[in-house]
Amino acid sequence: MGILAVLALPLLLLGISGIIYLYQSVRWLLSKSAVQNKVVVITDAISGLGKECSRVFHTGGARLVLCGRTWEKLEALYDALISVTDPSMTYAPKLILLDISDINCIRDVAKEILNCYGCVDILINNASMKVKGAVQSISLELDKKIMDANYFGPITLTKAILPNMISRRTGQIVLINSIQGKIGIPFRAAYAASKHAAVGFFDCLRAEMEEFDISVSTVNPTFICSYHRQPAPGNWEASIWKFFFRKVAYGVHPVDVAEEVLRTVSRKKREVLMANPIPRAAVYIRTFFPELFFAIVASGIREKLKTEEEN
Repeated sequence: MGILAVLALPLLLLGISGIIYLYQSVRWLLSKSAVQNKVVVITDAISGLGKECSRVFHTGGARLVLCGRTWEKLEALYDALISVTDPSMTYAPKLILLDISDINCIRDVAKEILNCYGCVDILINNASMKVKGAVQSISLELDKKIMDANYFGPITLTKAILPNMISRRTGQIVLINSIQGKIGIPFRAAYAASKHAAVGFFDCLRAEMEEFDISVSTVNPTFICSYHRQPAPGNWEASIWKFFFRKVAYGVHPVDVAEEVLRTVSRKKREVLMANPIPRAAVYIRTFFPELFFAIVASGIREKLKTEEEN
């Protein structure tokens, strides 16, 4: 009886773990089956996140249309995808050259995309451009370039694809955005402004598309880390601000974001925030306690300036 009592808790935990694992596995398989035979367009497919999204949707049996700025990198991605999957279970991806910041070419490229399969079931707006610097040091031309890549580009492509979805009364549009579409972080004004604008547009679009059975989703991760990049060392515990940025710097891995995008598509989630507790708390503090949030931000700026003067 004593031995059974001792083993009861470990066996219970093992059983619960097994059930959770099976549950997650079934949900993952259902997520992949939801995109089988679907025409999925991914912009900036040659980025780290774009490659992972391509891999996830390709293995799920989607008919991919991969867009990117460099033909050689698109071909390399194509070779990588078809080399690790069963050709009888997947479709060979279509490749399209697209610079999402070149607004004038997007409508013509949209026609090429539609010509691939005659329709688009899922559009994943993934392309993005980042810039960091003080407001006064960033030129207006660069501000406009950031807005073109992060706002006008995605909405132009979306508007070009939308009539096809509306006529068929079906479709999904996913915007991979950023937590900076929720909170403004100093020295990233242009980037944050473009992400706020994108969130506003796609929030309105979501409501307007309800009558056509077209779902609109936004996925907002924190910093998306590269495969090999590690956070820079430093005295991160010196302030709340630095502690927050230490958490942001660790970010989320492209694999995790890609898998969340697949789950978002399969479950038609409206909005997802991918963040650990510290930046997630910052979003809620900004919403419910704005004065506290502004005070923390101001403290961070003063400390940064003081550190620069000392150095």
